[in-house]
Amino acid sequence: MNLPITAISQLLQTTMHVQQFVTSLALKGDAVFDRLATTPEEQPEWATFDEDLPAEPASGQVRASRFDLYADDPEPASFTTPAENRAGERNGHGATVHAIEPEPLAPVAEPEIDRAADPAPEIREPEVATRYDYANMTVAQLRARLRMLSLEDLSALLEYEQQTLARAPFVTMLTNRIATVRAQ
Repeated sequence: MNLPITAISQLLQTTMHVQQFVTSLALKGDAVFDRLATTPEEQPEWATFDEDLPAEPASGQVRASRFDLYADDPEPASFTTPAENRAGERNGHGATVHAIEPEPLAPVAEPEIDRAADPAPEIREPEVATRYDYANMTVAQLRARLRMLSLEDLSALLEYEQQTLARAPFVTMLTNRIATVRAQ
């Protein structure tokens, strides 16, 4: 008995669709049973957050840790400065100690720089930089233009970059390209 190939293909295709349908029903059933059987727990009972804790009263005694729960309630301590202690009582020694006040330091005079004597050299943008708007170029744009620039243009751009922004990727790229052009 010979079955045509199309009949076998359709039979296999139908069984595959049935398997996919049963699998999708099983997945949907799992999701339904998950929702019915267990309610999602928003916050586990063991998790505590600062926002959930009741606000502690501002007055009264404040406990810093769990160990403080078992400590005796101490009397409120009165805080005194060492100067108050020296003035009121002595610790058994006869000598008194006088605090030496530090002398105020004289303000340090900053060295004056004669800016008029050494005027900063004016940096001139090379023609190639103005032609390609080099100041606003990205690294990718510079990389795209490198192959069409001559050795003189590359040298001018490198010198200009070092005098102005000195961006490391630009300097490295220009230096490497100059070395490649010289090697050719």
